[in-house]
Amino acid sequence: MTLDDFTASLSGDTPPPALPASLAAMWNDGKGDWKQAHNIAQDIPTREGSWVHAYLHRKEGDSGNANYWYNAQVNPCRTIRWNRNGKRW
Repeated sequence: MTLDDFTASLSGDTPPPALPASLAAMWNDGKGDWKQAHNIAQDIPTREGSWVHAYLHRKEGDSGNANYWYNAQVNPCRTIRWNRNGKRW
């Protein structure tokens, strides 16, 4: 899907079939449904999902939450468990 195709799809009532979740979130945001976009974005466990999630919080004016989601992908070690000897579990 090109950017032009995506933009044109915003004139419809439903997102195009088989959109990846990150694009479905952005589609809903493009339609003015921030809440639905956020509901989708918060369930995407990937770097792309975190970027969309961060964008949505930045858009709403919550820079602290946006920074958290941007940094979650810059510093992915937050999700790695370490033992007391500094080795990964």
